[in-house]
Amino acid sequence: MAEITASMVKELREKTDAPMMECKKALGEAGGDMAKAEEILRVKLGNKASKAAARVAAEGIVGIYVNGDATLGTIVEVNCETDFVAKNDDFLAFTSNLAKLVADKNPTDVAALAALPLEGGTVDTVRAALVGKIGENMSIRRFERVMAQGRIATYVHGGSKIGVMVDITGADEQLARDVAMHIAASKPKSIDSSGVAAELITTERRIAVEKAREAGKPENMLEKIAEGSVQKFLKEVTLLGQVFVKAADGKQTIEQLLKSKGATVNRFVLYLVGEGIEKKSNDFAAEVAAQAAAARA
Repeated sequence: MAEITASMVKELREKTDAPMMECKKALGEAGGDMAKAEEILRVKLGNKASKAAARVAAEGIVGIYVNGDATLGTIVEVNCETDFVAKNDDFLAFTSNLAKLVADKNPTDVAALAALPLEGGTVDTVRAALVGKIGENMSIRRFERVMAQGRIATYVHGGSKIGVMVDITGADEQLARDVAMHIAASKPKSIDSSGVAAELITTERRIAVEKAREAGKPENMLEKIAEGSVQKFLKEVTLLGQVFVKAADGKQTIEQLLKSKGATVNRFVLYLVGEGIEKKSNDFAAEVAAQAAAARA
């Protein structure tokens, strides 16, 4: 059996907000597999264990550039080690320059962007100089460049920790901004169900079946119950299925809102700074405390 360490328990606890002992039991049942343990907790504890998806695990900012007629937009994420550096003027200017450079030069990937000319050198030499000046590592993580079918709308939130770029047709400026703000708040995975990864749907179906089985539901009803859960999940994670955050009645979906205005969302890009990056923790005291608590239990 795989050894379940205090750091593993702590990591799962931070990801799911589940009780420490539940995390330890789930890891034991999963043989130390973190993803499987998270799934086990979701079966036992419900959606409370899905908090990890919205958590930010590294510092940095999102930079956005839109051209004059809002037909071209770019979004870039640049990471650093601390929030203090993320507010540094030189770091902010560097990120802004990158967003404009992506618009002008259309690099194929991060390596190509790093090699582009900038300030008498290259993007990478400028980055390296900033690292030397500020004393903190920095990296260009990702970017996207969108040529709009309609017009580009943007929304930045939380000190540039969340950035949204939307290609929308048939919308006035207010509606376009409202949709971008909604995306920042509700974090949809795609416009509609066709954009949701098949493995996510499979996981939701499996979890629903196990939860229904643990609740004592008849075997011949499990698939029907699971299908209902999957449809509910798809409404929650797709832009068109979500209830508009500013809906006066608390019921109007984004799909209904867009239809009422004759508007269409063609594409959106949502960046959460540090999403999916594990931030190293040097809090040894906390780890020792967690290990002691687990041992006592």
